Amino acid sequence: MTMNNNGPMKTFDSIQILRPELATSYLALLTAQPGRPIALFAPRRVGKTYFLDGDLSPAAEKAGFLPVYADLWLNRTAPLDAINQALEEALDDVNVPHSVLGRMVKTPVRKVGVLGASLGLGRTPTRRDLPDKPELRMDTLIARLANDAGKPVLLMLDEIQALAHSAGGDAVIASIRAVLQKHKKKVFAVFTGSSQEALGEMMMSAGGPMYQFAQLLTFPFLEIEFLERLAAHFSEVHPRKRLDVVALQRVFEHIGFKPALMKDIVKEMSAEGQTDVRLALEKFMKDDRNVPAWQGVFDALQPLEQAVLVILAHGIAPMGKDTIMALSTIPAVNATLAKVRAALDRMRKAGILCNPPKVGYMIEDRLFRDYLATTYQPNYITNGKIGTLRRIQE
Repeated sequence: MTMNNNGPMKTFDSIQILRPELATSYLALLTAQPGRPIALFAPRRVGKTYFLDGDLSPAAEKAGFLPVYADLWLNRTAPLDAINQALEEALDDVNVPHSVLGRMVKTPVRKVGVLGASLGLGRTPTRRDLPDKPELRMDTLIARLANDAGKPVLLMLDEIQALAHSAGGDAVIASIRAVLQKHKKKVFAVFTGSSQEALGEMMMSAGGPMYQFAQLLTFPFLEIEFLERLAAHFSEVHPRKRLDVVALQRVFEHIGFKPALMKDIVKEMSAEGQTDVRLALEKFMKDDRNVPAWQGVFDALQPLEQAVLVILAHGIAPMGKDTIMALSTIPAVNATLAKVRAALDRMRKAGILCNPPKVGYMIEDRLFRDYLATTYQPNYITNGKIGTLRRIQE
């Protein structure tokens, strides 16, 4: 958007924090250990994908790499297909440039004699057949792409934990490891994951195909500079008003360091000229766009899963002896330890819960947790004992 032809109009959404130094450090780590990828963990929506696109890819190009990005959630049941699709698109871009001039330069010229004259004919570039089997296809694509581009490939695999849940997961993971090791001088890899336990299980399980293959790193959250820039732009929009950066920092931490969500909250504050961040968060929690979504997730769960979620929202250990005993008295729940374990595992796989090491099960979305804690509670919570669930409003 432009205003009076004075260039792009600055908005809260246009505020981005670039981290080229972090990208450079990751590339240095990769080149120092050929054949060993790095695996970056961070929860969902904290800026991993933006970093890969906005920081790591440009840094890689500047350093002489060909960056290739693949989101494995694009095809969770067959993530190798998502990887191969990204590699094929990159190969097309290398061999068949978009511009007409580029296509002419890339087209080999054959000389053919016609009545004593020499006529140059261009042969349209075509790709040779690739193997049908996904594992072999990936192997061939990596080799061709690196050779045709004349530079090493930086393969960025987003949400790599999807491999563990695909059909024949161990075999797929083993194939990817074999391909990366085979072409360690041609391809460097960066993995990202939003499940710390799933990444840890993939990379650190003795005997597993990825055992100690990648170096696990914690992807850093955005720091105070991001909040300072939000506050500065708020003051530009409202010259007589200021946002408390410390209060912004408390809310940012509370929502799980999610930059897009933080922007949404500040944008609503700006729309109303409001400066109280705590009140803005409370209003956001009651927004008609959020409440139906959270309630819809809750209503779709089984009674036992609902009970366990509310227990977790109130900070009670779901598998404690007193907890199981109390849950077993609720007719619609009829819980046992095995049933509670199964319910926790189902919700973890669905992305509702996470299970960080040394922390235990917790609700992934912190605002969803707050909604449950303020909307539902057991009839009594005494010494860890839980009664039947009821809505607080009722």
